[in-house]
Amino acid sequence: MKVLFVCSAGMSSTIAVNALKAEAEKNGMDIEVLAVGTQEFEEEVKNGWDVAMVAPQIRHRYSYLEAAAKEANVPCALIQPQAYSPLGGPKLLAQVKELIK
Repeated sequence: MKVLFVCSAGMSSTIAVNALKAEAEKNGMDIEVLAVGTQEFEEEVKNGWDVAMVAPQIRHRYSYLEAAAKEANVPCALIQPQAYSPLGGPKLLAQVKELIK
C-alpha cells in the first residue's frame, strides 16, 4: 500500500506518519508513506499512489489537493483531527483502508 501524505512538514506530521507506519506494520501490512508539501503534491500524486491523505492543518487547501488527486485517479481524504497524533495510528489506518476499498 502506498500512501501519499500531504502536510506542512512540521513535527506533528512526522509523528502522524510514524504512527500510521507502526500501526500498518503491527497489522502485518506492507506500507510505503511519503510526506510531501502542497507544492510537490500535484506532480507526486501522479506517480502511482494508492491514496492521498491531507493533514488537518492544511484543510484550507483541500479542494485544490482533492482536484489534483482526482485528476490522477487517486482517492483523497482529509485526516480526522483526532487521528493526527502519536496514538492516531489505528484511526489513520482505518481511514486509509476505507479509501482503498
